[in-house]
Amino acid sequence: MHPKQCIRAAALALFATLAAPALASQDIPDMYPGSVLYSKPVEFIPNVWSAIGATAPPGKANAGHNNNLSFIVTGEGVIVINAGACAKLAEALHAEIKRITDEPVRLVINENGQGHAMLGNSYWAKEGVPILAHTDAAEEFTANGHAILTRMQGYNEELAEGTEITPPTETFDDKYVIDMGRFHIEVLHLGPAHSPGDISVWLPEQGLVIAGDMAFHERMLPIFADTETGAWIETWENEFEKLNATYVIPGHGHPTNMDQVRRYTHDYLVYLRGKIREHLDNGGTLDDAYYVDQSPYKNLDTFDELATKNAGYVYVEMEFE
Repeated sequence: MHPKQCIRAAALALFATLAAPALASQDIPDMYPGSVLYSKPVEFIPNVWSAIGATAPPGKANAGHNNNLSFIVTGEGVIVINAGACAKLAEALHAEIKRITDEPVRLVINENGQGHAMLGNSYWAKEGVPILAHTDAAEEFTANGHAILTRMQGYNEELAEGTEITPPTETFDDKYVIDMGRFHIEVLHLGPAHSPGDISVWLPEQGLVIAGDMAFHERMLPIFADTETGAWIETWENEFEKLNATYVIPGHGHPTNMDQVRRYTHDYLVYLRGKIREHLDNGGTLDDAYYVDQSPYKNLDTFDELATKNAGYVYVEMEFE
């Protein structure tokens, strides 16, 4: 069987077990109680693994592991995508990697400047592993790192022990190429998206993108005060779609395909902006904007926490567009 056929068969088998629709629930039990990790790493395609985070908000129950912590076993070393929300999470992920391979971790990539991407850097730095991030993400973490750490310490309590503010050791602006072992890897900053310095890790020979927060699945995406939703849509349409990925490991939610992440990311942004535009055109106020109809997405986890906030942020963004 051709290597790409093997990859496709493995991925489709995993789809069958992972692609069932998620029901909205904020009380989701730990799937891997023997570890600080929320879930045990799963091999999505050959040699590409991901420990899927909870689709609930970060908390002590999931140790802040509510994003996806992925790694690639290249044949000449391991590349980790996302450092984790605390040093103990990074250490737990490293323990799982050691169970899978004797290859050393040679690089950690931070998908953006948020806590669950960068706070685990303190563990990896002590292990002597280089850490890569986009320039904007590094600046974001430097500017807000102490607030991010304090917030994590508040929910993680003793699980936060050993976590320190540790910036990436290497940065890039547009594209960073890695050829290691059996993999050609492109680390891409495609443009403005969810937060400053968002990157996606593209494996063109496998047709797989580890999308980072460019793409969400199974849970509602959060919109922040500095999120430019119009620019995110443009980046998606002009750059992310051009990858023509067959397989997607999103920033949040189980591995899936482009149709699913488009539905819950791009299409949601277009839908919400359309509702807010209609509201603005009718002279609607910010107070009323919080309650625009988002019911088509009520099945998503974190809907109750985020839907009204998202509407408010988009109203403020679009009010003077």
